[in-house]
Amino acid sequence: MDATHTTAAIQAYLDQLAATTGNDPPPDAVVRALMARSVERLHVLCSAMLFQSYERLTRPPTNLRPDELLGAVVERLLKAMKTVRPGNVRQFFAIVNQHLRWELNDLARRLDEQTRALPIREDLVPAPETSGSVLSFKALRMLAAIDALPDEEREVFELIRIQGMTHPEVAALTGVSTKTVQRRLNQALLLLADELDDLRPGSPVERRTV
Repeated sequence: MDATHTTAAIQAYLDQLAATTGNDPPPDAVVRALMARSVERLHVLCSAMLFQSYERLTRPPTNLRPDELLGAVVERLLKAMKTVRPGNVRQFFAIVNQHLRWELNDLARRLDEQTRALPIREDLVPAPETSGSVLSFKALRMLAAIDALPDEEREVFELIRIQGMTHPEVAALTGVSTKTVQRRLNQALLLLADELDDLRPGSPVERRTV
């Protein structure tokens, strides 16, 4: 499926939703068509976020798979789109990112609660691995650093590195040149490298914590 055509199709569905006025509920057929058209990008985003930042949820007892996460996120989006009217593709995927993180954080929190409820004799077994390893100190630092990026740099970073879009796709989506996209991505990477320098293997801080 051509990515440019996909972006245009998503925008067309968003335009239809924006045409509904007042408190009128959006047509279910349009919302479901929007989800169906964007499902490939949603799947890429779910896979990237799950395996990069919440990998613990892919192991027992949760064993979360991208398809399952996708289903939960789509269900959230179907409810959200009853009241939310994103005006463009960028706003739509910003909402997707928000609900994706909410879903993963909810799952991580429930896993923590389940783990704490297990009766464990500390003299016999080591403390169980909690979803703190999902949202470990390093993971939280990384997410916070991404969130703290300037808007333009954060947008390009998320579209390319998390959603898996190409430079030309992002250029078409954001209305800038591919050179500008590359410049913003490079700036985002430099800012992240500077902010997270102490997390690099072999850094002075890293060696002191070993």
